[in-house]
Amino acid sequence: MSQKTVRFGLGLMAGAAAAAVYSWRVRPWFLRWGAQRDDLEPNWRAHELSPSPETAAVRAITIHAPASEVWPWLLQIGQDRGGFYSYAWLENLVGCEMRNAGRVIASYQHREVGDTVWLAPPDSFDNGGRMTIAHLDPEQAMVLMTPEDAKSVASGGESAHGFWAFEVHPVGEQTCRLVMRSSNGSLPTRAEIAAQRLFWEPMHFVMERKMMLTIKRLAERQRWTVLADEGGR
Repeated sequence: MSQKTVRFGLGLMAGAAAAAVYSWRVRPWFLRWGAQRDDLEPNWRAHELSPSPETAAVRAITIHAPASEVWPWLLQIGQDRGGFYSYAWLENLVGCEMRNAGRVIASYQHREVGDTVWLAPPDSFDNGGRMTIAHLDPEQAMVLMTPEDAKSVASGGESAHGFWAFEVHPVGEQTCRLVMRSSNGSLPTRAEIAAQRLFWEPMHFVMERKMMLTIKRLAERQRWTVLADEGGR
């Protein structure tokens, strides 16, 4: 057996081992990052709206601030509003023109079902960088979908392309859990499935994790500032 054949065989074995570790360890970890058993059950009908997704992620983080003080940070997400609290420099590499707010802005605190949440400037990506609020429970849950899926759900149908949801669950008076759920529709080809699992899923995790950590930092900083002010009176 030639050295070239041996190297090829070893390469195949290493690739198979790496794929197994990614599929059985790495991928399940980042699809459930921070999530506890109670976080896995949504407080709205997520599974009914997107019953057969290719990807279903649930991520969560504890925030030492009341749910009512975390919710405003979620209401103001959007490219034209408070940003997404993630890596703006990465978003801007692809033309998102993102700026992240470092405070709660009063004029951004009104949202309704049917509102557009811009992911990029309206004149970019053929007007496609947007999602629609399809479900809204004040201080509890906000669910985004493509405009087409939001219309389908509003008429009793399903979300073919999945959703992106933000939930706030109180844990006592001064603490809450921020839970983010996302899913996408079924993919028709192996190439699309591979691209989803090897690139888009990890990329979404990196950006969403940063978003959650930033919201935690901002909400807790605001909370401690309020407590300090009250203590000094």
